Amino acid sequence: MADKVELTELFEDNNVLHVVQGKELIKNRAVTVSDIYRPGLELTGYFDFYPSKRIQLLGRTEISYAAMLDHETRLQVFNKMATSDTPCFLISRSLPVPRELTEAAAKNGIPILTTSESTTYIMSVLTQYLREHLAQRTSIHGVLVEINGMGVLITGASGVGKSETALALIQRGHRLIADDRVDVYQRDHDTVVGEAPKILNHLMEIRGIGIIDIKDMFGVGAVKDHTEIKLVIKLENWDPKANYDRLGFDQDTREICNIKVPQVTIPVKVGRNLEIIIEIAALNFRAKQMGFDASVTFQQQLAKLIAENEKNK
Repeated sequence: MADKVELTELFEDNNVLHVVQGKELIKNRAVTVSDIYRPGLELTGYFDFYPSKRIQLLGRTEISYAAMLDHETRLQVFNKMATSDTPCFLISRSLPVPRELTEAAAKNGIPILTTSESTTYIMSVLTQYLREHLAQRTSIHGVLVEINGMGVLITGASGVGKSETALALIQRGHRLIADDRVDVYQRDHDTVVGEAPKILNHLMEIRGIGIIDIKDMFGVGAVKDHTEIKLVIKLENWDPKANYDRLGFDQDTREICNIKVPQVTIPVKVGRNLEIIIEIAALNFRAKQMGFDASVTFQQQLAKLIAENEKNK
């Protein structure tokens, strides 16, 4: 988990932001809290619960209210807001920066940024950005691919054929996210995202060949930086004594970052075309999400057949 986001990184990754004062200061500042704060009560002088570690966003409401205050009050308020913990001030809608804020920020070494975007929009964008970068991350042994736009995590014991199967999927036009180790984090209450560690980005390990670069071999369309994990495919060596699901009634899940992700177990056996089976499993999962469940159709047809047989007795 990253405990902070450098202000330089935030500025470079969000090209709607512009530095109006203190450009030399942004390399020394960092954001440690994902929430953005709009100071309202603070402008009235109430600082008992001031969240100073957040980016302080001033929109039309805050700037208009500040304009109603006298010079000394504005200067006093902005000096209190410009603490050593404050990452920066951000002014939306390209509104004019109050002179007193400029003085307070310069005095306390706080940079001032501006954007032409609306207050609500920039607040949403930066909150999402900071949540992703500050989110707690964990690693999973497996391969993450995107099949027809859906993130599929392939797991299983070492040597079961995860990378080879993923390579075959890439040859069929699907995309690689991460091989061997997948870094995952929770984006929101229902979404878990996977990505590759930087050192393994676009790379795969194939036993007998070594490390290969998927981006160089198949082009930029064969790779992607991250994706939402919608389905887990668990590969396991065929066990003749095991009772594998044959009708699709079983609903298994795997918990990743406190989120239960649907999981399908596929037995590995000589002669089975795993890439096609996984591709079909992903398509079948999507069909179920859209309300087309073949197992339900089978149940309905079976019940109808039984009813007809009973009627004809």
